[in-house]
Amino acid sequence: MAKKDKKQKTIKLPIILSLTLSLAIIIVILYFTSDADTISLLLKTKIKYEFFIMAILLNILYWILWGARLKALSNAIDKHVNIGLWKSTKIVIANLFLASITPSMAGGEPVRIHLLNKDGLSIGSSTAAVLGERLLDAVFILLLVPVAFYIFQDVTDLGFISVGLTIGVIVFILLIVLFVYAIARPEKTKGFLIFINRKLSRFSKKKDSESKVIRKINEEVDNFHSSIVRFVGEDRKALIEASILTVLFWSTGFMIPSMVLLGLGLEPYFLQSYAAQVLLLVIIMMPTTPGSAGIAEISIYGLYGVLIGTSSGTLIGVFVVLYRLITYHMNLIAGAIFQYRIFKSVASFSMEMIKKQES
Repeated sequence: MAKKDKKQKTIKLPIILSLTLSLAIIIVILYFTSDADTISLLLKTKIKYEFFIMAILLNILYWILWGARLKALSNAIDKHVNIGLWKSTKIVIANLFLASITPSMAGGEPVRIHLLNKDGLSIGSSTAAVLGERLLDAVFILLLVPVAFYIFQDVTDLGFISVGLTIGVIVFILLIVLFVYAIARPEKTKGFLIFINRKLSRFSKKKDSESKVIRKINEEVDNFHSSIVRFVGEDRKALIEASILTVLFWSTGFMIPSMVLLGLGLEPYFLQSYAAQVLLLVIIMMPTTPGSAGIAEISIYGLYGVLIGTSSGTLIGVFVVLYRLITYHMNLIAGAIFQYRIFKSVASFSMEMIKKQES
């Protein structure tokens, strides 16, 4: 019983930390940017609630398009498995919970891999599909970063944000290089994973035969390698489809802040907002706080503050609150509900993963 409570506390800690950081930074931003003039401006502004509803619907469409891409990748990688759009969308929504409380959204990957494996894909093929998503995202973002820099340099000097963006781009490039290396040198990948397993097995209470573990590692790495090679080399149509869906689903998400701005009676800044979202994504993808809570709010304030204004009496604080409610807190809540429905309890997946690691 004590062990179960300890595991549940391990899960609750990042949730509390991410929410606390997010809410604390929002309160600070509101404190320094909101006053009687802000309230007066809000009262005078004709709030257009239809744009807030549109922002919520765009976020839901973002989930569906993400699910469509996961479906396209999974079905292309393994022709013997046919995952439907609703099933892949449920996987995406369920992954949002752990993605929202872990740095770089890394917690979402094990959820997607696990659920794809439950739906018939091998671990290697599931990993190939999920890492394929990350690779498409990285290429899309890296292609747009120079354009986003150019657009924002015309607006203002990015200052300290440039440092974070530079680090983020370097991390992205390193991840792409590692991914390509893992595909090109499967034997090296096997050797590395076997080395890691031997190191970790020293701390495991349950000892399995080393030959069994090595055989499993070899099998899954081969599945991963053959899945990627098949996808890139033989099924170009699926690769093009997944690439188009990548552009569509990110572009859909990038429209959300413009809808929030329109709802507040402000200029939508469509082009500048799209550029800001690209730069924001690079910052959020860096492994910092759980769910990039706090970092995201500060970055949104910095990027959109140059468009809206950051002095007292402006609506920058209200914008940050509404934008994060739709794109972060809504994702966290929806992810928790779907993960609970799929795994029966929010904690059970983590416990299952821990059991697998112990075995």
